Amino acid sequence: MYYEVIPTKIFRMGASSLTYSSNLPLVPGNIVLVPLGKTSCPGIVLKKVPKPAFKTREVLKLLYKTPLPDYLLKSLLWLSSFYFAPLPSAASLFLPVGIEKNRRKKRNNNFFSSDCEPRPSEKEAIVPLSTHQLSALSSLERLKTPTRLLFGVTGSGKTNIYLELTRKTLEKAESVILLVPEIALTSQLVEIFEKTFASQAEIVLIHSKLTESSRHQIWENLLLDSAKDSSCPKIIIGPRSALFSPLKNLGLIIIDEAHESAYFQENPPKYSGVRLASFISKTLKIPCILGTATPLVSDFYLASAKNSVVPLKVKAKSSSVRPEIKIVDLKSREAFSKNRYFSNALLSEIKKNLENKEQTLIFHNRRGSAPMTICEDCGWEALCPNCFLPLTLHSDSYSLICHSCGFAEKIPTSCPNCHCPSIIHKGFGTKLLETELKKLFPAAKIARFDADNNKSNSLEALYSEVKNGEIDILIGTQTLAKGLDLPRLASVGVVQADSGLSLPDFSAEEKTFELLTQVVGRVGRGHLSTASVIVQTYKPDSDVINFALTADYESFYNYSLKKRKKTNFPPFSYLLKLSVTSKTEPTVLRKIRALKKSLSASPLSSSLDISAPAPAFHERSTSGYTWQIIIKSKKRTSLLTLLNSLDLKDIKISLDPPNLL
Repeated sequence: MYYEVIPTKIFRMGASSLTYSSNLPLVPGNIVLVPLGKTSCPGIVLKKVPKPAFKTREVLKLLYKTPLPDYLLKSLLWLSSFYFAPLPSAASLFLPVGIEKNRRKKRNNNFFSSDCEPRPSEKEAIVPLSTHQLSALSSLERLKTPTRLLFGVTGSGKTNIYLELTRKTLEKAESVILLVPEIALTSQLVEIFEKTFASQAEIVLIHSKLTESSRHQIWENLLLDSAKDSSCPKIIIGPRSALFSPLKNLGLIIIDEAHESAYFQENPPKYSGVRLASFISKTLKIPCILGTATPLVSDFYLASAKNSVVPLKVKAKSSSVRPEIKIVDLKSREAFSKNRYFSNALLSEIKKNLENKEQTLIFHNRRGSAPMTICEDCGWEALCPNCFLPLTLHSDSYSLICHSCGFAEKIPTSCPNCHCPSIIHKGFGTKLLETELKKLFPAAKIARFDADNNKSNSLEALYSEVKNGEIDILIGTQTLAKGLDLPRLASVGVVQADSGLSLPDFSAEEKTFELLTQVVGRVGRGHLSTASVIVQTYKPDSDVINFALTADYESFYNYSLKKRKKTNFPPFSYLLKLSVTSKTEPTVLRKIRALKKSLSASPLSSSLDISAPAPAFHERSTSGYTWQIIIKSKKRTSLLTLLNSLDLKDIKISLDPPNLL
């Protein structure tokens, strides 16, 4: 018998599958070990084929008798085609790393419960829905489109709707996938699902800190369980990779914070987890719920066209209050007479909150102590030797670190260029803000949360202290901006609201609006009688900032749509980014110019908007120099046809990139 098998390693440019012989009868979706060159690798059986005219090699081993569910095999083929990814590269996403290894069997701690007997007390634990939530739930269930956008303002109780949809799905003995951008950012959501459904389903957590062995075991348990006639329904909670869980009766997909860029995989094969979830829901004819207070402009446009938007505009708690918002101009010396980083208004608010034993959240989306180190005498700047990007000062370790590649070095005592001792640090990050606040409020308990935290002082580790109000002042980047409902949080201070607006990208305003809306939404949720937001900015008249502070998504959406139509960006075009990287600058220039020439000679060129070659935002890295060309098209199929006509050796592709940085 002969079978077409997709190896999980790319074996030749442009090749997708190989034919193997087998004495065992195999079915599509079977996972096998196959010889590949001088080594071996796992593969996925695609189909049975007639005996070929050429000599074949034999399948080495059937790794699992249970095949992948049919919907996952279809998803694999779709993902490869939709994102122009080699089949072997796409196949590697669907199997855990090290699947061919024999693991020592052990009980996996990521399974929270295997007791599936429903208990009435657990059912009653679900919070009763408000009139507005019931109306939104009813609208979601009436929609015919598989993918449905739950557009709920911060604090509107989207979680309660998720819980009710999950409860109804479990009653049908069907499983649920709950996607979260990052487990640490959604600790409360995970905690609620665990408490509510621990006795009705097996709850499985998937996250970045799992070992290779644990990931393999979780996946294996799910696959083997899918072969049983009767098995307990599952709730899989995790990032975009949770979609590859082999489930028998998947009945619902929920994507929380659906606007998050974390749902797009930046490494090849590049794909959107939201689009993959939509394909799975369409294939299985099950609902896929996109929950967000700040939908991506393109998602809202597409959902509106299909009449699949369900608004939820009323806060869940009647005790919710509208925060008092104060905008402080960073150019005003009078407003910063007491401190250069914190306005008088913000310092006054922090002091008041400390007296009332209430929390303050300080938001600044830049980590480290200072983003720029220069010589005041000759203008020399500390740059990463790999990336040519400014090195960030980390005063606690007395080092300069590149936030792109991780390069680190000690702070020079004198200028390497002119040898003067005039080294100064410009700008500020969360570490500097933490140091400053500890000087200003020595008696306060202060904690910083950003990508520099280790496991012991991460948000996940200190979550109960944060929630219970034991920490007086929280400082952080976007780690703190989303998903948290803190009963003792009285005020939010945004140290520099416009820092992301100057980025040269079509999504910069969208990202700024999203972050500000989310961080402002942390207060006024009904726990306290008053709430305040102090926003410091160099652009107090910015439309984007003012839309965010009033949570006016509709105005922001219309504003963005008008700009994007004028500049022909999504949703009015499809994007393709082609990148070339070489060790030397002359080589990358030669290659990118040759690529531009090929694109211009294409019969499709007249219907495409092809940019001039330009250096990438991060032009230099450890890999060398990178230049790129951006192509816009009214038809996505035109981009796929174009890719099929190109010699893609040494060219990296990104279809539908969420940004161009």
